[in-house]
Order: sequence, then structure tokens, then C-alpha cells
Amino acid sequence: MSTSPKSKEALRVILDSNALFVPLKSKIDIFAETKRLLNRNLDFVLLSPVKQELELLATKNSPKIRREALYALKVAEKCTHVLVNNPEKLPTDDVIVNVAKAWNSPVLTNDRQLRKRLRDISVPVIYVRQKSRLDVDGLI
Repeated sequence: MSTSPKSKEALRVILDSNALFVPLKSKIDIFAETKRLLNRNLDFVLLSPVKQELELLATKNSPKIRREALYALKVAEKCTHVLVNNPEKLPTDDVIVNVAKAWNSPVLTNDRQLRKRLRDISVPVIYVRQKSRLDVDGLI
């Protein structure tokens, strides 16, 4: 079995805000583990509403949550930031669902409600399994 990535073109993986807390809470390198899991070249994408959500957490919560949000923002620096026009002020999860469907891109999240919504529209979901590894639900 080959260990080199299958495709030269990078697959975009959209990250939800809670995915960026995984390295801190579960000690999983989400970038390396996702590349290993999918065996492809990947482009990790942070949508602007997700970044705004993290920035809000980093300023308006308890010191513990602020520290975790700042750490998540640091992790997010490894991602490609994509500005999403959201004039209707849709909730972040709605924006993620819309973009994932439009791009046909998998989403890395642990949010159960978001995972169900994505699976209902056949969008692959990458999530933490048994607090020790990533797994994928759906075909990529």
C-alpha cells in the first residue's frame, strides 16, 4: 500500500470551531491525523464566521475559555482563511453546511447536531472517535 497522497489537487477540509479545541483537549494533531486518515493532499479551511466565533470566545468568557479560544486561534493559523459573505447573519453552523455542500468538502467537527445535518445531505464528516483518534463518516 502506498503512503504517498493519492491526488495532487488538495481536498478542502472545513474546520468547525470545536475541531480547533481537539489538539488541546484530546492531544490529537488534527492536521497530521486527517492527512493520515484520508491519505490525500489537504487544504484546511477556516471560514470567517468560525474565526469570528473563536475571537468572540477569546474576549467575552471565563479566563479558562479565553485561554482555550486563544490556543484554538493559534492552531487556526495553519488554515487557509476564507472570507464568507453572510449578509443574512446566518448561524455559523448554517454557513458551514452551505459552504460544505457547495464545495462538496468534508467537515471536521465534533458537534453532534452539525454532524447529523451534514450526514443528512451526504457531506462527509471527520470527527474524534474514542477521544484518541479521528474517524470519517461518509465517502470522500
